[in-house]
Amino acid sequence: MPFTVNYLAVVVAGVVAFLLGSLWYSPALFARQWMAAHGHTPESAAAMKPRMGKIYAVTFVCMLVTAWVMAVLASRVGIMGALGGVKLGGITWLGFAATVGLTTHLFSGKALAAYLIDAGYQLVYFILMGVIIAVWR
Repeated sequence: MPFTVNYLAVVVAGVVAFLLGSLWYSPALFARQWMAAHGHTPESAAAMKPRMGKIYAVTFVCMLVTAWVMAVLASRVGIMGALGGVKLGGITWLGFAATVGLTTHLFSGKALAAYLIDAGYQLVYFILMGVIIAVWR
């Protein structure tokens, strides 16, 4: 069964998810709580700075891959419209991001807040990606 992918929608969905992360993990929202939940100190954060360009680049590529996979799923299953996109984002988050993230979290020894902040971000961007992709088919 052939499928079609709107690559512009994939790029836009990836950019939106990436920009949401800039806000989500900023001091305006959850930066302080996230740092504490993951056990980061100002010194450990400063030590990460030289690697941030590479971290951001890999993160952006991961966002594009996620958006592309969602576009393939939407095309294969015939998901269209905003509500379809919300459902696509929610179900893929629940089946993949939430479960994989929780499993990883359970072995990390970190505070529950670390999982909740990260999973909350993923839920929102999965839904946004789903809507962008399903509406812009």
